[in-house]
Amino acid sequence: MYYQSNTAAALQFPYTAMSSEELTALYCRLSRDDELQGDSNSIVNQKKILEKYAREHGYSNFKFYVDDGISGTTFNRPGFQQMIADIEAGLVKRVIIKDMSRFGRDYLQVGMYTEIMFPEHDIHFIAVNDGVDSTQGDNEFMPFRNIINEWYAKDTSKKIRAVMKVKGNAGEHLTVLPPYGYMKSSDDKKQWVKDEEAAQVVYEIGLYIMDGLGPSQIARKLTERKILTPAAYYASKGRTTNVTKKGSPYAWDSSTIADIMDRWREYLGHTVNFKTRKKSYKSKKTLHNPESEWKIFDNTHEAIWTEAIADAARLARQTRRRPTKMGEMGMFSGMMFCADCGSIMYQCRATNFRRDQEYYLCSGYRKSRDVCGQTHSIRTVILEELVLQNLREI
Repeated sequence: MYYQSNTAAALQFPYTAMSSEELTALYCRLSRDDELQGDSNSIVNQKKILEKYAREHGYSNFKFYVDDGISGTTFNRPGFQQMIADIEAGLVKRVIIKDMSRFGRDYLQVGMYTEIMFPEHDIHFIAVNDGVDSTQGDNEFMPFRNIINEWYAKDTSKKIRAVMKVKGNAGEHLTVLPPYGYMKSSDDKKQWVKDEEAAQVVYEIGLYIMDGLGPSQIARKLTERKILTPAAYYASKGRTTNVTKKGSPYAWDSSTIADIMDRWREYLGHTVNFKTRKKSYKSKKTLHNPESEWKIFDNTHEAIWTEAIADAARLARQTRRRPTKMGEMGMFSGMMFCADCGSIMYQCRATNFRRDQEYYLCSGYRKSRDVCGQTHSIRTVILEELVLQNLREI
């Protein structure tokens, strides 16, 4: 499966899929940490080494697969996944990399590909600088080299955590991107200043909250007024964002409003650090820390909301997710997402529904066909059986 990413792109040279000559995959990867070590690991340098090696050994039909700016601890990289897809399709017969650290820094995953998947697909695997060539038999030192590469990633993660802890305890902002309504100061990147246009929208959201409107109602108001969503607003300004929005640039989502309401402390001008954590450097899942572990620094930047607005937002969020007339919330509520558009899937049920008629439906499809063009749904009883079956297999 080929996963999409906003942080990197796979640079691929064209080739003829119908060519009778075997295709050689030349894989290159560079992370942000690797860039600190100079040009030796640069994409340009990797390409030169791999192309030179391929031509010297008569592998003229080659194709580059590139992941620039992605950590080796994850294998959810567009270039890598495209290469794996081509291998599974029978297009690739040989994989060449500069060294084992370019392939990845998770020794279990690396071993799964190099010792299980590649042999099963009869892939000729070469790591130029490490002297690895699968046609020459097993390389006894390769597993140890993979462990060393993972230790490097673990050590780097530990150092980054230590730096972030010092910064967080000193009151510096730990988030890369300020919340909607703020931007980094042009004079001092550590400071947040008001983004006047976005700050006005945040203030008006605060007024709606004071009027007793909930996230869905506020989202509907902003959509009717054709106010750009945060993602669309950043795009219009040519600024970086970690959120992509499909469909109409004015289609606000209730979850976006809820996130703004949850950040009422930041909109009062306070810095809040250590709200989240990750279990390990391998895990991409974000966990929420209890408020007792937060570090709050008062009046570090200009406020957008008044105390009255912040109190209204806090009270509104404290009373969220009240049970409906149907009783308890569904077992999978808040955990189901559409595989195509990423929208949350709502549970659909009614008092006249039988248990086997209840189902989950993509919220993106319900809102607009521009967001999701497919009517994705699954019956609750089928979902429960699939999850139970998966648990039994595990």
